[in-house]
Amino acid sequence: MTAQPATPVNEGDLIAVREGSAGVLRLNRPKALNALTLDMVRAIMRALDAFEADPGVATVLLEGSGERGLCAGGDIRTLYDSARAGGDLGRIFWREEYTLNARIASLPKPFVSYMDGLVMGGGIGLAGHSSHRVTTERTKIAMPEVGLGFFPDVGGTWLLSHAPGEVGTYYALTGNTMGGNEAVYIGLADVCISSKDWPALRAAITRLPTGAGTSETMTLLKQFSANGLTPIAAHRQSIDRAFAHDTIERTVAALKDEDTEFARASLAAILDKSPRGLKLALKLLRLGRNSKSLKECLAREYRAVCEAYATHDFVEGIRAAIIDKDRDPKWSPPRLEDVTPQMIEQYLEPRGADDLII
Repeated sequence: MTAQPATPVNEGDLIAVREGSAGVLRLNRPKALNALTLDMVRAIMRALDAFEADPGVATVLLEGSGERGLCAGGDIRTLYDSARAGGDLGRIFWREEYTLNARIASLPKPFVSYMDGLVMGGGIGLAGHSSHRVTTERTKIAMPEVGLGFFPDVGGTWLLSHAPGEVGTYYALTGNTMGGNEAVYIGLADVCISSKDWPALRAAITRLPTGAGTSETMTLLKQFSANGLTPIAAHRQSIDRAFAHDTIERTVAALKDEDTEFARASLAAILDKSPRGLKLALKLLRLGRNSKSLKECLAREYRAVCEAYATHDFVEGIRAAIIDKDRDPKWSPPRLEDVTPQMIEQYLEPRGADDLII
C-alpha cells in the first residue's frame, strides 16, 4: 500500500520519519488493521510537535502499514476489557484522542491523509479532520458505532452533520459503508484517485517546497483526481425525505412509507442497532449541525462518551460484534419507544472539572 522509508526514526506501532520535505506518520499495526492505542495517540502528538517545529517539513503525510486499510478505529478490545473491569482507560484514551483530533484540524502545515482501504471510527478522527484527504477505489469508510451501543464520535457529529442534506444522518444511523467517491460527495474527503497512482503522488508530496501552502498542495492532489461513481447520490431525495426528522420513530415510519428496496435495506440496518445509541447519535448530530466549531462537538462528545462507557450497551455491543461474534446483542432498553428523552439528557450533562477543554 505504501512505499517504505529509507531511514525510519522509530520502529513500533507508529513510525514517524522525514522523507524529503514530508513528515510521514505511518500507523504500524497491520495485523490489527492499524487500530489506535493510547500509546499511538501520544506518539502521534509528539511527532506533530516535531514536524510543526521543523522548518524543513512542508507537509505531514498520514498512511497505514499493510494492504488492508488506514485504520479500523480505536483498539476497542482493550476498552472493552477496561469497561468490564470498571477501569478508566476509556476516559483517558478518548480525552487524549479527541485532543489529537482537534490538533490535527488546526495544524498550520498541510496534512495529507491517504485513506486507502478500510477507514473506520478513530481512523476518521485522524484523517477526516486533516486538511487534504485522499481516497481511492479501494476505500471503505464507515462509522458503525450505533451497532456497538455507541455513536459516531472523534468529531463525527461535526463531520456528518455538515454533509449535504441528510446523507450524514443516513450514514450515522445505518452504519453503512461508503466508497472513495462517495466520501468526496459528502465532504469526508477531498479527492479520489486510482490507487495505482499513489506512488507517484506520494513521491510528489515529499518533494513539495518548504512553505508550500494549502492551495498548492490541493492543486497537486487534484492533478491525480479520478472521477468515479457515487451510488449514494441516486438515493439523495429518498434520504433527505426519510432522515430529515428529529426522532428515530419518525424516520422509521418514513422509511416504511417509502417502500423501495433502498428504504427497506436502510430500515433493516437501523432496526438492528442499539435503540439508545440511535437516539443519542441523532441528538448529537442535530446539536452538531448548530454548533460553531469542531471543538464544541468534541467537548460534547466527550461528555457523552464518558456516560456511554459506563452503560450496558457499550459492553454488550462489543461483546456481540467482536468478542463472542454472535451478532445477537441484547440492548437495554430493547425498544426505541423505551428510550426516554431523560435517558439521553444524561449523556449531555456537564462533567465539571472532568469536561474536555481544548
